[in-house]
Amino acid sequence: MHEHDIDPANTAESELATRSGPFRALAFRDPVDGAEHLALLSGSLGDGEEVLVRLHSECVTGDALGALRCECGDQLREALDAIAAEGRGVLVYLRGHEGRGIGLLEKVRSMTLQDEEGLDTVDSATALGLPVDTRSYGPAARALRFLGVRSVRLLSNNPDKARELEEHGVKVAARVPVLPPARAENLAYLTAKRDRLGHDLPHLDGAVPRARA
Repeated sequence: MHEHDIDPANTAESELATRSGPFRALAFRDPVDGAEHLALLSGSLGDGEEVLVRLHSECVTGDALGALRCECGDQLREALDAIAAEGRGVLVYLRGHEGRGIGLLEKVRSMTLQDEEGLDTVDSATALGLPVDTRSYGPAARALRFLGVRSVRLLSNNPDKARELEEHGVKVAARVPVLPPARAENLAYLTAKRDRLGHDLPHLDGAVPRARA
């Protein structure tokens, strides 16, 4: 075992029935960031080649509470459905990624700036003196290697995520879009992700964000 490999002693596995279907849950403590993350596996990963994979950043407001100002919860459910339908794949749920890594408290502060001053998701972070994105996908890469995944079809609209995963030693054979329908409540957020952060969101073509009050 290499220095930064996941220690089997810091893992736990269980079957997990979900609304999308049955998964095997692997909880693990990452040896680098020290956080506990979760991988959900569907079916047998076989030779580990071209496995359908989603790296999902924790979003309490979107994932757990169903907030409409982001598409995180919709993407989570769509990715789980896609992996379950394929019968072979992995979703890695990355904790500590709230608000692209700024944390829940600062995320809510940035949301206040968005509502009161009309700033977008990028400028509201920098106005608070915070970085735009501090997330690391190293824990996901280590989890995939632990599971024997050699290459992935990555469920993501973010080219940077694919590049970083490859930098951590996991080949991205293809990138598969995850495009739940936009809503009036999240159109400005999605437009900023497309125009400011370089996400591929072709379903927004021709859409005009609603002006903030």
